[in-house]
Amino acid sequence: MSKIEKNTTGKLIVFSAPSGSGKTTIVKHLLKQPQLNLEFSISATSRERRGQEVDGKDYYFLSAKEFKNKIKNNEFLEWEEVYRDNFYGTLKTEVERIWAMGKHVIFDIDVSGGLRIKRKYPEQTLAIFVKPPSIDELKIRLKKRKTESDDKINMRIAKASAELATAPLFDTIIVNDTLEHALAQAEELVGAFVNSNPET
Repeated sequence: MSKIEKNTTGKLIVFSAPSGSGKTTIVKHLLKQPQLNLEFSISATSRERRGQEVDGKDYYFLSAKEFKNKIKNNEFLEWEEVYRDNFYGTLKTEVERIWAMGKHVIFDIDVSGGLRIKRKYPEQTLAIFVKPPSIDELKIRLKKRKTESDDKINMRIAKASAELATAPLFDTIIVNDTLEHALAQAEELVGAFVNSNPET
């Protein structure tokens, strides 16, 4: 039994969504609520840094080779090759670090990774899917970011259609049509979960 399976008090809160749905905004809001006692799980990735991103704060930046070595050594809770040689994953040491602080872990991760964590630790995990009001609205949000080419945006939109089909596999769905409402709903759901007793 791993350290993660032995820990019965620490909870795992997963937020997954198509890129541009607003899950990162929701997660950042929840992290500011002291009563929830949350700490952000920093993902590892083999992609290049963007803009002002900082290693160890935004992501743990690894080379594709380093990432593959850690996969071989079974160091990930979950991992995914999102595009060719473009890996994302959660290091087991990251979850252990947060639980050692006496906090619950909150994830902002890919749909596949979110479902993997839920399957591995069904009792300890609350998996929330954040849904955009529509694909058209999603495209508008991605274009407004001005961080990616049209080709990359189109790839994300194609991927979003497949991701939306997985929404029923999550514990609950938040439709982010009005940010204020989505934030309130997320706070209520997470609050109820972190205060629940896993034995009941």
